[in-house]
Amino acid sequence: MPYRRTPAVQARLDAQAAAIVHAAARVLSARGFSGLSMAAVAAEAGVATGTVYKNFLGKSELVTAVFRDVVGREVAAVAAAGAEGSAVERVSAAVETFAGRALKNPKLAYVLLAEPVDAAVDAERLRFRRAFAETFEAAVAEGVANGQLPAQNPRISATALVGAIGEVLVGPLAEAPQSESVVPELVTFALRALGLPE
Repeated sequence: MPYRRTPAVQARLDAQAAAIVHAAARVLSARGFSGLSMAAVAAEAGVATGTVYKNFLGKSELVTAVFRDVVGREVAAVAAAGAEGSAVERVSAAVETFAGRALKNPKLAYVLLAEPVDAAVDAERLRFRRAFAETFEAAVAEGVANGQLPAQNPRISATALVGAIGEVLVGPLAEAPQSESVVPELVTFALRALGLPE
């Protein structure tokens, strides 16, 4: 008869994997993708390197798990912020949340949005960029439908907004002290890009 894990054993293994993912997120925040190693994650998590490999086959699988965990929370926060109000309020809240949270940890934002990574991790990045865009797309579509925004393709506009915001967050501003005007200027840009007058 094959061995079957008890619920208690499975819960312990799940908790260990989650702790490793959180440790990897801390390493990414400090060192970026290029500075992450299984040994560094093991040290951060307080476990043996072999324990990390028992849970994740390699760096790519581990970073993919980090993306799913961290970006999943970010997408949920942006979606919640942009869930209610007029199209202008929804887009403004989503941009403020997206940019504000990214600027609190610019190194991790760079890893999640733009740092060169391997193909498997990049595929995960693209999936989450699409999830961010869907938040904006819903608000734009509603704004077009009720006449708050001029006619446009909501998917293209939303995707363009996510790309533009990401570029600002990881471009030159990521290397310089953040100005308090970055988030308000991004909101203004987003609303102009969607065709709203000042």
